[in-house]
Amino acid sequence: MNIEKWISVVVAMGAVISVAGCGQTVASAASASKSPGNIAIHKEEPIDYSFKLEKSNMSDYDREMYNAVIKLADGRRVAMFYRLGTGLMEQRYSPQARGWTKPRAIFRTKQDPCQGISMRTTAGTVAVIADFGMFCYDGEPPTESIATVSTGNFQTWDIHLMKDFDGWERSSISQDGTSVSFIQKSWGKILRWNSGRGFLGVKPLPAS
Repeated sequence: MNIEKWISVVVAMGAVISVAGCGQTVASAASASKSPGNIAIHKEEPIDYSFKLEKSNMSDYDREMYNAVIKLADGRRVAMFYRLGTGLMEQRYSPQARGWTKPRAIFRTKQDPCQGISMRTTAGTVAVIADFGMFCYDGEPPTESIATVSTGNFQTWDIHLMKDFDGWERSSISQDGTSVSFIQKSWGKILRWNSGRGFLGVKPLPAS
């Protein structure tokens, strides 16, 4: 079966595709990325804003580390939280509807979360960093580190997974929102995302 026919079958089934492995991309439903490691699929779904904002089910002591909300210039909001036994959850807020979308998992993992959730937005683009790992909660380095980017109506999240990595230290979004860089200075690594091509792969950090 050729790749175009296979993608059509996947879209018809409404599946979520993942390309697992170190430094590869997990393409969630509606992904349109075309770079190596991404699978180009597209699936629009009706958006229901009749839900309330949910929170992490972590313990009271550290719950706020695993709840993050960011507000866009147009009044919309994007929220991320960690749900034990599921992974990283996402919700979106509409100021017109005055409600949130139903929580959905954009990255499934059984690993513990660590190092909190980092979110940034510029010009309608949202970039997120999150890390997970067994005993990571107690200070061990993460075994799963993700960088994820979305724009538009946020039905699509391009997700890049790194295994056994200390996690991205920060993200930077271009002024027009069309490109994002994730940086890890201690490892000397940079990961770039482009709105037309998705994630472009991990590269050595250029000398300053």
